[in-house]
Amino acid sequence: MMHASPRAVVLVSGGMDSAVTLALARERGFDCYALSVAYGQRHSAELSAAAHNAHALGAIAHKTVAVDLRSIGGSALTAEIDVPEAGGVGIPITYVPARNTIMLSIALGWAEVLGAADLFCGVNAVDYSGYPDCRPAFIAAFERLARVATKAAVEGHELRVHAPLMAMGKADIVREGLRLGVDFAATVSCYQADAEGRACAHCDACRLRADGFRVAGVADPTRYVV
Repeated sequence: MMHASPRAVVLVSGGMDSAVTLALARERGFDCYALSVAYGQRHSAELSAAAHNAHALGAIAHKTVAVDLRSIGGSALTAEIDVPEAGGVGIPITYVPARNTIMLSIALGWAEVLGAADLFCGVNAVDYSGYPDCRPAFIAAFERLARVATKAAVEGHELRVHAPLMAMGKADIVREGLRLGVDFAATVSCYQADAEGRACAHCDACRLRADGFRVAGVADPTRYVV
């Protein structure tokens, strides 16, 4: 008798980390339902990349949900604030208040509807910008929340939140993506990518991405604004 594969909701942003996360979830045997969030980000080209990557990496379905975080602002990604050059001290202005909490909450809701017990996200706490909602403590806390806030959990269905890239450096993520067949040229990571998805080469996301390819000894396939 054939057994159905377990379902998982995978957050897919269009960037390299979420693409590798989706490929890993597929490798682990999950039927993946890819979820993107249009939250008013200035780098909206990533949403087109997310749709492409979800299809290319074998997601059963891909959904984009709109949430207007631009209406509250507070970030260079959702307000008329300049995206800073790479580097700096403290949590950068590119941090979007409550973004990952909101995204995982939407993913959790869809998971309940689908009967999925697993959520995947591509957060990383090694080569990252210091965002508080990318740390192991946040993922663990959200998983505890999911287990008390949902009908599924109350009825005895354990919910799990996976962050398989959490302890990986960008070079390791590059190597893992290449092993899994991820087309990094089709991903968009830049905080201020243009309408064609070309990167600025100056922001923190561009620096981390470029360093990952350099350390991995792999040619950088990123398309940059000339």
